[in-house]
Amino acid sequence: MTVTNVTSVEQYNKFIGSSSVTVALFSAEWAEQCKQIHAVMLELAKQAPFAGVQFIDIPAEDLSEVALKHKIDAVPTVIFFKAGSAVDRIDGVDIASLTSKCRKYAGINAAAAEGAGSLEDRLKALINRSNVMIFMKGDRDTPRCGFSKQLIAIINETGVAYDTFDILSDEEVRQGLKTYSDWPTYPQVYVKGELIGGLDIIKELLAGGELDATLKA
Repeated sequence: MTVTNVTSVEQYNKFIGSSSVTVALFSAEWAEQCKQIHAVMLELAKQAPFAGVQFIDIPAEDLSEVALKHKIDAVPTVIFFKAGSAVDRIDGVDIASLTSKCRKYAGINAAAAEGAGSLEDRLKALINRSNVMIFMKGDRDTPRCGFSKQLIAIINETGVAYDTFDILSDEEVRQGLKTYSDWPTYPQVYVKGELIGGLDIIKELLAGGELDATLKA
C-alpha cells in the first residue's frame, strides 16, 4: 500500500465516495511539514492493520475547490472520511494524534492489538522485514535528522538493498525498540534480524573496510 497523489476532483470524489476509510492530507509543495505528515502516512500504509485504509495526498492549491469545501485554512491538514463524510480532522502537525486516529478509524483497538501478538512479536516482524532494516527519523527519501541523513548517504553508497521504518510514525515502536535491543538512540541498523548498531558503528565499519561484508552477510 502507498499514499496516492490525487490530481483531479474526479479522483478525489472516487476515493471519498468509496466505503473504505480514507485519510486525506491537504498539502502544498512549499510546506516542509507536509512532507513529514506524508512520510508518516506512507509508513502506516505499509502496515498490515491499515490494509483497508486509503491514504491520499491532495494539493490544496491545485484543487482549491476541494480545499474550500472542507475549509482548509492552512497546510498540513488531515481529514478522515468514512462513507463519504468527513468524521474527524487534524490541523497542523500532530504525529501522535495522526497515528492514534488512524488506528481508531481502522478499527484497531488495544484489545485487537493484544490479540494480534505482543509488542515483542511486532518488533521482531519489523526487524526482519528486510535483510537490512534501518529504524530512523523519517525514511530513505526524507531523513528527518542529521544522523539519519548521514547514515542513509553511507548505506546508499554500498548499493545494498534495504528498507526503513520511520520511528516518528509509531511511538510504541520508538520506545519499545530501545528496550528490546538495549540501544537507546536512533538510527539503528539491523542485518538479518541482528542489531549492528547506529551511525558511529556504521562509520567504524566503513573506515575498516568491513561495511559491505557486514551488510551482505
